[in-house]
Amino acid sequence: MKEKVIKLVNEAIEVNDALFLIDLKFSENNSIKVVVDGDSGVVLSECIRISRHVEHNLDREEEDFSLEVTSPNVTDPIIKKRQYNKNINRTLKINTESEKFEGKLIEINENNITLQWKAREPKPIGKGKVTVVNEQLIPFDDIKQAKVKITF
Repeated sequence: MKEKVIKLVNEAIEVNDALFLIDLKFSENNSIKVVVDGDSGVVLSECIRISRHVEHNLDREEEDFSLEVTSPNVTDPIIKKRQYNKNINRTLKINTESEKFEGKLIEINENNITLQWKAREPKPIGKGKVTVVNEQLIPFDDIKQAKVKITF
């Protein structure tokens, strides 16, 4: 059944080039959870369409199952490189093996992301502080966890 579900999910996602699979989980009690994301988010109608495509092509008489098709939760970490694209100009919290960064995602390339943030630092000459703009290039391979910072 797993292979068939994987095939059906991929078929449904391929209909919309903006969608991509984040996670597909099967539990012991035949519960299936599909997490999809999109280049500009996922609308509810797309989750419903994917769910129907899978359900209508599986036989519940043959094997009973439950199916959940969802988009990532706003507090879930970024898992796939493609997810960074929709988060340009948003503030990210990045954990690497040795450091933590928080800043606006300003650039993405094949191997790295660039974060930018403002900081108050002592003036080079004289008293007081000055606001400076810092940037950090972070290789994808160094990122242990990345989350979008939610601001209200």
